[in-house]
Parts: sequence; structure tokens; C-alpha cells
Amino acid sequence: MNTASDLLRRLTATGTEDRVDPQLEALTVAVQADLPVLLWGEPGIGKTAAIGQLAASLDLPLTTVIASVHEPSDFAGLPVIGDDPATQGVPMAPPDWAVRLASAGKGLLFLDELSTAPPAVQAALLRLVLERRVGALRLPDGVRIVAAANPKASAADGWELSAPLANRFVHLQWTFDPEVVVRGLGGTWPRAALPRLDPDRLTDAVAYARRAVCGLLTVRPALVHKLPGAESRRGGAWPSPRTWDMTLRLVAFATAAGTSREVLSMLVRGTVGDGPGLELLASLDRMDLPDPETLLADPAGADLPERGDLRQAVLDGVVEAVRRKPAVDRWDAAWAVLVRALDTGAPDLVVAPAATLAALRRDDWSVPAAIERLAGAIAIAEAAR
Repeated sequence: MNTASDLLRRLTATGTEDRVDPQLEALTVAVQADLPVLLWGEPGIGKTAAIGQLAASLDLPLTTVIASVHEPSDFAGLPVIGDDPATQGVPMAPPDWAVRLASAGKGLLFLDELSTAPPAVQAALLRLVLERRVGALRLPDGVRIVAAANPKASAADGWELSAPLANRFVHLQWTFDPEVVVRGLGGTWPRAALPRLDPDRLTDAVAYARRAVCGLLTVRPALVHKLPGAESRRGGAWPSPRTWDMTLRLVAFATAAGTSREVLSMLVRGTVGDGPGLELLASLDRMDLPDPETLLADPAGADLPERGDLRQAVLDGVVEAVRRKPAVDRWDAAWAVLVRALDTGAPDLVVAPAATLAALRRDDWSVPAAIERLAGAIAIAEAAR
């Protein structure tokens, strides 16, 4: 028996390593932002193991609650009759796991198998997920909530997640990387670590996030609240004032931490859905674009984006600036910006802005020499189409 125990100990003795893992980074950003996270993935791909490793890495005691094997009263509180119910009422006592979390002052509450919880249990979870309340007890601020669920098709007696409960989570699609699995089975798993927030970027990060979210919703007010028509889609991420507030928080945290665009994309799409999330990402890209007026003031020093779609947007913005405020010097400067774009990027991106800019010419404006630089490249680009 001692030999078997020794063998088991050796098999379970694994180490960790720093490794770039976007989905693990997205999870840690959401946890640091104190938002409930729901991991979606097929059975057996390591969701539960990832949560255990996350809790260990963050030095948080892990409390696992299987939602489907509990009654609604386990989350709403158990009624306890006191000495005089008529004057004192009937208090709702919390279960033991909630008391342990409260006593510890911190922890990671893992709600597993959420998609197997019946509607009555899901309804009882609403206050826990949003307000951190279990009966009369409020969980401490140091407690974080992460849940896991299998898609309905692969869940045991699965239920669709209710829209009110789904709208309280950041939804992350959890997949597995074969290389990570192989290395983990060899004894080394990736290490989860909270992203490092730059204290010098906090003010700018908040302003940036507010400007991005408010700017998008100002021009796209229909996105403020958009409950999906299909019942199955209501159990995922969709836009509401609550989830836009969560998104604003995530953009601020991701910006202060300097996370990658891939991680930011996971977070915003997992909060407001793919469509609104992609619109927000596009809006963020446009916020980072140079001011057309700055480019017109110094065409020779124009710093244009490398990405084709962003470069096209910048050039269109320069032409639009000339259209709004026409002047011969601004017209000449715009041609110089297009020449700069031709020298530093693909010629086909200059074709449409050049045609639009040419149409803005007034009769008393002379043709700048820069047009000669562009004529041959534009003709070749058009012929190649």
C-alpha cells in the first residue's frame, strides 16, 4: 500500500511554468476586475483543473459548489425560526460553504456544472452572482466567482441558461491546446498570474474605456440593450446596460495591464456578444488613429498605420477633412499624405481616396506635382484589379 501511495504521489507531483495563454490571461483579467466568469467547454478538457490551478496560483482557498445537486434554499438561505418570529422574523441562514468563505475573508467560489442546474436553482443564484449574497450573509470583497458549464448538447440533463443569469457573467469559450496538454501530462502546466497593472496608466485607462464605450453607444444606441430573439442565444453574452458596465471595466483593466488585442477581444465579445464586441473593437482601433488635421499639418512626417483597413480609414479621414474645410493648401497637403501612403504601403489603398480627392478640386486650384507621382501607381493598381 505504501508503494502505491508513493507512486500516486509521484504522478501528481507537477510543476508550473510561465507560458503565453490568451484564454488563461483573459480569465485572470476578469477575476482581477472582480467580475463573475463562466467558462464554456466540452467535458473533460480541463476547465475544473484550470480553476484549481488558478486558485493555487492566486493563493485563494477554493470552494467548489455543484449547482445541480443543491436546492434553491442552499443559495437563497435556509429559514431558521428564532425565539419570537412575530417580532424578530425568520432569518435566512447561509450554508456552511458560504460561512467558510466569509470567515476566510477571501476565496475562489467555483460553481461547477452550471448548465445542469434547473431553472429554480438558476433563479436562486441571481443574488449570489450579482450581489454576492447567500441568505442574510454577504460574501467578502475578497471572494471571486467563476463558473463552468457544458453546452446543452453535451451536458448531463442540461438546461438552457436563463437570460437574467447569463447576463451577469463574462462568458469565455474554453478550449484545449494539445501542446499544453502534452506538456502538462509530462509534469509542467502553465501558471496563472494576475496581470500587472501599471499605476501610471490608471487614469488614462479609465478615460480611454469610458470614451470608447460611450462613443460607440452614442452613435449606436440600439446596442445599449439588445435581448437576442432566439432562446438559445439568451444563455450567452448579449448587450445590456449591466454588461456594457462590465465591458467598460474590462477595457480599463486590459488597458492598464497592456494585454494583447486577442485577450481584449475574448473579454469584450464574452460580455456583450460577438457583434457588439467586434463593433467596439473597431471603434477602439479608430480611436487610436492619427488626427487628419495633424497629418495635413505635416504630410512629410505622417505616421500611417500598417494594417490596411486602418490605413484606408486614415486616408479617407484626410480626404473628408479637406471636403469639410476646402482650401488649396489643404488640398495640396492631402496629396502629399497620399504620396506618403504610396511610399510606405500598398498602392491599391490610395486609389479610392485619390479619386475622391481629385473630385474636390476647384477651378482656380492648380494641379500639384504630387499627382504625377500617384498617376502611374494608381493605373497599375486599377489594372491589377
